[in-house]
Amino acid sequence: MLELQNISKYYGARQALDRVSLTLENGIYGLLGPNGAGKSTLMNIITGNLKPTSGIVLWDGKDTRDMGADYRSLLGYAPQQQGLYDTFTGIRFLSYMATLKGIPKNEQKSEIRRVLDDVNLTEKAYRPIGTYSGGMKQRLGIAQTLLGNPKILILDEPTAGLDPKERVRFRNIIAEFAKEKIVILSTHIVSDIEYISDYTLLMKNGRLILTGKTQDLALSLEGKVWKIQIPEKQLEQVNDRYTVVNIHREEAGMIDVRVVSAKKPSVDAIM
Repeated sequence: MLELQNISKYYGARQALDRVSLTLENGIYGLLGPNGAGKSTLMNIITGNLKPTSGIVLWDGKDTRDMGADYRSLLGYAPQQQGLYDTFTGIRFLSYMATLKGIPKNEQKSEIRRVLDDVNLTEKAYRPIGTYSGGMKQRLGIAQTLLGNPKILILDEPTAGLDPKERVRFRNIIAEFAKEKIVILSTHIVSDIEYISDYTLLMKNGRLILTGKTQDLALSLEGKVWKIQIPEKQLEQVNDRYTVVNIHREEAGMIDVRVVSAKKPSVDAIM
């Protein structure tokens, strides 16, 4: 069980997280919110890449700061900007990552074979990463998170830039290997959450403002989620006034925004 107790984080005078408390057990958690809501900061604190200004992260009741490598071995993390080497083959990249994770040499071959099979990349393993499609690169990023069979998977905007077909394939992969693990899937794409997450965590301005079973939250928000189109320069104003759950950039500086509101937020808003 993973517990976050009163996590706050400041960057100078700016507060990125405000007393976030959360208890996570096995299942898929959709971490939803607009850019700047605090999702990436929260995930970096869970992984230990950032220290909170205050608060504590516990694994099975133990302070993760005292666990060192034992805690790191439980983690699989795919950041939004995955560092991939275009000249490496897929298998060379995974061998490199397996070594960094401390997987013994005599176990690496079978472990790499397993994760390649999990993400359906076995036949492409010896191709240079530079020849991979966007979807294949995302799957390779997921494969490296699975090395060592971690108990906690953290995926930051994993479907960003994927076409609809690749997005569906990615969701299926996540759902397949999520058994017996805690999976935190951070995104601003509502459909990613709706289709695969067991629980939804909605963030705004560094706070968790809604948590619960995805199905229950979907019912509670029925008839309250609107889509509006606005100039990009108005996004901050809209974010201050409403809970923004999805953003899609269009051409000519316009963006489609999905917001939660009990009343119609503008005359041209649609459900």
